[in-house]
Amino acid sequence: MEVFMDGFSIFGSLFDHYLANLEKMLKRCEETNLVLNWEKCHFMVKQGIVLGHKDSGSGVEVDRVKIDSISKLPYPTNVKAFRSFLGYAGFYRRFIKDFSKIARPMTQLLKKDAPFVFFEECIQVFNKLKQELTQAPIST
Repeated sequence: MEVFMDGFSIFGSLFDHYLANLEKMLKRCEETNLVLNWEKCHFMVKQGIVLGHKDSGSGVEVDRVKIDSISKLPYPTNVKAFRSFLGYAGFYRRFIKDFSKIARPMTQLLKKDAPFVFFEECIQVFNKLKQELTQAPIST
């Protein structure tokens, strides 16, 4: 069986530390039969995109491409579009403080037999989540 992983980030305060950490990660991949796609591997980069955020020596910031696409998202007009947005936002929930509390009014629309009425509070929550998704993550 082959397993492909996406998203390793190896750090080290000194070059030797980085190499030691890289070696540990590669050994772990070998031990667990993980296969790396070498075309997607980048070594010794000063910045990179991780989960839609630019990570560099100067910190974490939101990728501009994501900001543009998220900020242009229209309100969902049906359950399918709504689930898609909520799934996307949920993927980044660990970066959004009190995500569950913020999203609660919208999640009520997922109840069985609930009519899909995107009322004013949902619009406010939608805009709040879009705002949170276009800012640098909050450390917890």
